Amino acid sequence: MDRDKHGWKWLLSAPALLVLIAAASGPLVIVGVYSFLSPGTMGGVSWVFSTEAWLRVFMARDIFDPEVLSWNAAHLTIFWRSIWLSLQTTLICAALGFPTAWFIATRPPSSRTLWLFLITIPFWTNLLIRTFAIQELIRNSGTINSLLLWAGLIDQPIQMLFTDFAVLLGMAYVFLPLMVLPLFAAMDKLDFRLVEAGYDLYASRLQVLWHVIIPMVKPGFIAGSILVFIPAIGAYVTPRILGGGRTMMMGNLIGLQFGQGQNWPLGAALSMLLLIIVVGALVFYLRVVNREEDTRRG
Repeated sequence: MDRDKHGWKWLLSAPALLVLIAAASGPLVIVGVYSFLSPGTMGGVSWVFSTEAWLRVFMARDIFDPEVLSWNAAHLTIFWRSIWLSLQTTLICAALGFPTAWFIATRPPSSRTLWLFLITIPFWTNLLIRTFAIQELIRNSGTINSLLLWAGLIDQPIQMLFTDFAVLLGMAYVFLPLMVLPLFAAMDKLDFRLVEAGYDLYASRLQVLWHVIIPMVKPGFIAGSILVFIPAIGAYVTPRILGGGRTMMMGNLIGLQFGQGQNWPLGAALSMLLLIIVVGALVFYLRVVNREEDTRRG
């Protein structure tokens, strides 16, 4: 009877599972197939097998002699910028998210809901509007430069917009709640008696933080880092608005190939490369989590 009951439950969920699998894997299969085709004359693809798109992800052909290959410096620069800015965003969110989550976790239970509510409020606003708000702050005639000029600290506006700094600031602002919430979930389960025990054993605050608190909230750090790094490396809106054409990331490069570039196979190959990076980050996360569980069990 139990087997039949579980079998019926599985059958009832089968239609939804099929829809989810088709909706998730179908587009990926199409993109993967497109990456091994030839570009069409006016966009689209030509159904001729080719590995040229994958070759051009990392290599570039000489204009005068197509047989001569060299490293595609533009793509490599964009790859490095995307990974570096994403890592910096993750570190900044971790540095700001930890004290924020600690502050919320140490509030009375009656007020924690209010603080969590304030953290989630930015998600109620469209990403485009939030990005334009950052643009208003850092543009040459924006709030920050106006205040600095008024205070006499600078003689002319500081160029912050359309730089790596602008993109980094925008992504850190957008993705900070994704770091705070996992850290708070880990701290909410923290046994504060262990912290008190550390003080009873004459440990300093830095020692308690490093040897007691951080190891116990490490899963929150890892989960938050994954939640920040993955959307940051594929960000499109924030680099497009705050970086302009000067600071392009992988998401912008992919959109350019499907749009003005009219090279769908190259755009598909770049999309698959981004997917590989994301899957690699998830595999790393799962390995770390499994290692932590094995350590606890051992």
